[in-house]
Amino acid sequence: MFSSNLKVPQVCIVGAGPGGFYAAMHLTKNLASVNVDIIEKLPVPFGLIRYGVAPDHPEVKNVINQFTKVAQKNNVNFYGNVTLGKDISLSHLRQHYDAVLLTYGAEEDKTLGIENEDASNVVAARNFVGWYNGLPSDSNLKFDLSGPRAAILGQGNVALDVARILLSPIDELAKTDITEHALSALAESKVKELYLVGRRGPLQVAFTIKELREQLKMKDCRTIWREENFDGVSDIVGTLARPRKRLIELMLKSLEENRTAKDDKFSKRFYPIFYRSPNKFIVNNEKKLEGIELTCTKMIGDKIEEQKCVPTEEQEILNCSLAFRSIGYKSINVDKDLKFLSHGVVANDKGRVIDDNHELAKMYVAGWLGTGPSGVILHTMGNAFQVAKAICEDINNSKDTDPKGGFGEVKKVIRNAIIDWDGWTKIDKYETEQGKKVGKPREKICDVEKMIEIAKT
Repeated sequence: MFSSNLKVPQVCIVGAGPGGFYAAMHLTKNLASVNVDIIEKLPVPFGLIRYGVAPDHPEVKNVINQFTKVAQKNNVNFYGNVTLGKDISLSHLRQHYDAVLLTYGAEEDKTLGIENEDASNVVAARNFVGWYNGLPSDSNLKFDLSGPRAAILGQGNVALDVARILLSPIDELAKTDITEHALSALAESKVKELYLVGRRGPLQVAFTIKELREQLKMKDCRTIWREENFDGVSDIVGTLARPRKRLIELMLKSLEENRTAKDDKFSKRFYPIFYRSPNKFIVNNEKKLEGIELTCTKMIGDKIEEQKCVPTEEQEILNCSLAFRSIGYKSINVDKDLKFLSHGVVANDKGRVIDDNHELAKMYVAGWLGTGPSGVILHTMGNAFQVAKAICEDINNSKDTDPKGGFGEVKKVIRNAIIDWDGWTKIDKYETEQGKKVGKPREKICDVEKMIEIAKT
């Protein structure tokens, strides 16, 4: 067992998003003695909270206050602008820490693998989210919003975030922390009709009731459902579990309101359509998107929760000049010592990483990197706490009395500027001051070099 007189366990967390901070919170609360170093590839913390949460959802970002309190503890350190697999290796971290926890998330998007997916106006929802949220790697992207009709392939909460940002009145977005470059582009947008395409039915949608309610209440935008998509749904709504039941009831209520709504007062339209799967993108001679060939699908099976989606021979063409792919994220392998399973997560047993010898290796994984990219921040919290509990158990049961050097040793091989918590507070102050000038909570810096410059001032 560790004794606080003999050795302070050193824990390294790679990734300063919600998974990393929740784990740090649990470790510092439940270990009598520990030093936690949080390493992040960007100069700024908070990961998905900063770069994934929609600008019009400021209440979700309030968790940053909790994370800030964790970071300000004497035994917690933040080291930004340090990239695993580039500036440091996993083997180096394992050499100098008692436990290494990977929580760097899922930063690539899944692809459809269909014809013409590389067309100029077929884009990843993930990149669009990064663009309007100021993620440095996406901030210089250009999106062609000059056509009247766009489509989003996928029906999760990210898809609805994209829909809301595209259809929201500009004066409402202008009060949020959306980036100035995105606000300017959206002000010029000509998109008036937006389709939300899902291969399964209303009973299987992945978005949650909060996001749908926001969509239905949007100013100057009418939601139009397809009546035939809801055949038989009202007959079984009473048998559903409560969260799903409430969601379906909201859809059915909106469908009913559709029947009597007057069309003339809305300038924008939102069309959720079900039982459609993209088969190929239709492009012109210049490889620009003109539409999507959709295969009609149907659900088979008696039990709703076990039904499978299968294609039919029927097809439909959806004309549009812009399409967003929103079918999920995937994690990337950043270090040769990591073992990924075929479905894109690190091989682990309840968070404990399994190495090539099928042995547990004082290495852990939490968040989307270990579970796959699903669930909301609450799920990430639960998972991070569970993995942090395993780290606490292993540290308390360890017979290793050899003190580890921690970041003091690791930083000897790092050549670029390391941004600590004081550096982040300077960036934070600068952003909030810039935001005040234009009536926003903050104006994010999108350039890494400028972040470093301000942090080092």
